[in-house]
Amino acid sequence: MDTIGYHYIVEAAGCDKEILGNPDSMREILIQAARAGDMGVRTSYFYRFAPSGVSGVVIVAESHLSVHSWPEKGYAALDVFVCGETAKPEQAIHFILENLGCTDAHVTEIKRGIQDEDVYTHAMISWDETLRSKTP
Repeated sequence: MDTIGYHYIVEAAGCDKEILGNPDSMREILIQAARAGDMGVRTSYFYRFAPSGVSGVVIVAESHLSVHSWPEKGYAALDVFVCGETAKPEQAIHFILENLGCTDAHVTEIKRGIQDEDVYTHAMISWDETLRSKTP
């Protein structure tokens, strides 16, 4: 089944609250994640909300990685979209989750742009990951 791209939606929980509130740390993690996933980084923009929270995007040759964080909840919403066959989005996602110190994640993969004659559709699969044990 040919597809135009893969879109990953990630609900990340139990993440490090200090990192989630720091736009410089978030930028560095997402840029390094893109590189870990064999993606060509083009540019990035990150914004810190008052009193907390960060939204940001890294534009890559293959599409983008984005994040929206809620430090007070230890939660981050991540999107990774890639086109082509060379990028490794799951490696990028794993890098992000590990470096944000997340304990749990729910991941949905959407195969986008599946052509059926003149109509494009998508297909989804989801899974949960436990990354590290919760410690007090």
